[in-house]
Amino acid sequence: MQYVIRSSIGPSGLILPILLAIHLWRKHTRALALPFDHQRTKHAVWTSRLLNCVNTLPALILAAAIILLAGPRRFERPRSERELTNIQFCLDVSGSMTAKLGEKDRYGVAMDSLNEFLTYRKGDAFSLIVFGDDNLRWVPLTTDASSFSCAAPFLHPSNLPPWFRGGTAIGSALKQSERFLLTSESGDRIIILISDGQSYDLYDGNDQKIAQSLKENNITLYGIHIGSGEPPAEVQLISQSTGGATFAAGDPQALLEIFSKIDVMEKATFKRLTPDPVDHFSPYLIAMLSLAGTYLLTLFGLRYTPW
Repeated sequence: MQYVIRSSIGPSGLILPILLAIHLWRKHTRALALPFDHQRTKHAVWTSRLLNCVNTLPALILAAAIILLAGPRRFERPRSERELTNIQFCLDVSGSMTAKLGEKDRYGVAMDSLNEFLTYRKGDAFSLIVFGDDNLRWVPLTTDASSFSCAAPFLHPSNLPPWFRGGTAIGSALKQSERFLLTSESGDRIIILISDGQSYDLYDGNDQKIAQSLKENNITLYGIHIGSGEPPAEVQLISQSTGGATFAAGDPQALLEIFSKIDVMEKATFKRLTPDPVDHFSPYLIAMLSLAGTYLLTLFGLRYTPW
């Protein structure tokens, strides 16, 4: 453990109690003469040494006081800080998301699972884009998970205009997500795509272009296909190219399990912080009070009686 002293008193201030202790051990006079002070018996020698030790206690108390005045500090234990992960959700709100999936529709199950996932990732930043034929950034990057639960009633496909929810433009939603994630200055970048359909704007090689761009910008894509069937081949290509994965969720429980898998695959990372100096008074204060208490007890019987 390393220690630092803030005051200008420094180690040189300890010279005074050291000199005082040397003087007490070398002087031949006593504060009060006792019968054994001038005897050359073995008992007297050890008693004299004991008395010198007692007389040294004030010098030790002074030394502890000087150290306290010097402001002793030590470096705190090294700590680790959770590194931020920026997670962009891309949620399909096209008309097909109103199809039944268990007791709710696909949109309702997706939002429930998404909010459950947020409880695993405390400390991360989240953003939400909803898309159909067009896309809209509803929640900017934030660590406040309540923004998502509050958004659920407003983004249901039945509450959106027909021109917005008429199709499934995954390609443009991914490009928009990429632009938003690039504004984050630090942390990993992840896109979680939740959709139940095919995308016309990923054809003709657009999937490869998007995959290349995401990979160059260190953005990982996880694709979740809700409902029957497998995730579109284009989404699988982008996910694999960026180091992510695709999943198919045929029921609500499967969707919850998928989010749990993503949480395991994207474990939180921690960075080591440089320890800061903090005050370290307690051991010196305890030592000074202990020495003072011991010296006070010796005054009532070991060296002299005041009456």
